[in-house]
Amino acid sequence: MVRAGMASTATTPVSELDLPAFDYTDEALTGPRFHAALAELAERSWVARAEPMGFIVLDREAVAHVLRSRSATFPGRRMLEVQGVTSGPLYERLKGNLLDLDGDDHRRLRKLVQPAFTPDAADLRRPSMRRHLEELFGDVADEGRCDFVRAFAAPYPAIMIAELMGAPTADWPRLHEWANAIQGQFDPVKVANELERLERAAGEFMDYTRELLNDRRDDPGDDLLTELLGAGDQLTEDELIHLVSAILVGGVDTTQSQLAHGIRLFCEHPEQWRRLAEQPDLVPQAVEEVLRFEPITPFTARIALEEIEYRDVTFPEGTLILASAATANRDSGQDFDIEADRGRERPLTFGAGPHFCLGANLARAELAEAFTFLAPRMPHLRLDGEPEFDTPLGVYGLHSLPVAWG
Repeated sequence: MVRAGMASTATTPVSELDLPAFDYTDEALTGPRFHAALAELAERSWVARAEPMGFIVLDREAVAHVLRSRSATFPGRRMLEVQGVTSGPLYERLKGNLLDLDGDDHRRLRKLVQPAFTPDAADLRRPSMRRHLEELFGDVADEGRCDFVRAFAAPYPAIMIAELMGAPTADWPRLHEWANAIQGQFDPVKVANELERLERAAGEFMDYTRELLNDRRDDPGDDLLTELLGAGDQLTEDELIHLVSAILVGGVDTTQSQLAHGIRLFCEHPEQWRRLAEQPDLVPQAVEEVLRFEPITPFTARIALEEIEYRDVTFPEGTLILASAATANRDSGQDFDIEADRGRERPLTFGAGPHFCLGANLARAELAEAFTFLAPRMPHLRLDGEPEFDTPLGVYGLHSLPVAWG
């Protein structure tokens, strides 16, 4: 068995190692069972077979190495191609996505939108976040209970990304529906079983993006869409459509899922929710702890562009490697504790390297404002039924989260 730190006299191809296996397509592995299975795997080895294809690295050092390596890249369309999807709306949408680009094109496009996602830019949106949270809370305050996903986690980030981009905020239900379907492109189970639904969502969303851009050409505003339309020859029409599409989708279900999991964790640790209400200065640390303990991208895929040697193990060119933030993050502690000292290392939830999540600052601000606003207004927060988990492939969210308070 291969363990971190073991010395070896020769480099061994990863395919020749006696490794434990992890079937990441097992639909029964959600919630506590998911983390229990991963924890057992990480105890046995820092690398394992990822069934039905590829390998998975599990400890923080190995995960960070793979994510930052210039010898590996996000597989993008290859994840669809290995499942026989080589054309259609889903494939075409991913073809121009930032995640599918590397090198100069990736840097050029990312540079165009980066100013809208700096810490200062996120802070400027905090008053708007508070306003929308107040409106959403007004709809459920008298009830003292709600499905948190439906009442807060789904609308809140969708409204915020629409506002930033210049899309009508009233369109948030459609943005939410499309985003949650399209992100299934990274889930092999959903691609295998729900391809028609994913294709339909991708096609409808690309049509919506084109209409949105045409509207902004006729009626410019103070938003990112208008800025991108003014970029002139720095963007082709296809690049513009793909860039806008990627941001609108990426800014919805990721924060939705992280917020829902955060509230679930506080329901399971009521004393920490109480401390958060009493000590709002704990909010930034609480955000980091939620991101660390339950990353909504448990696995980030990379494909080797060339042979990679690490810890006396060789990953051949073309190897699919899953970097497990779900285990790497917990190397600094197996318990959820918003007051624990986790050192200087930040969670790997947003990835690392060139494809580090563009919207990380906005997501952190949205989570912080939500916890700050809700903690004093939802005393004695508790589960009001069983959470319904999505699969932990692609974006790991919750379909529903019944809660009560007061």
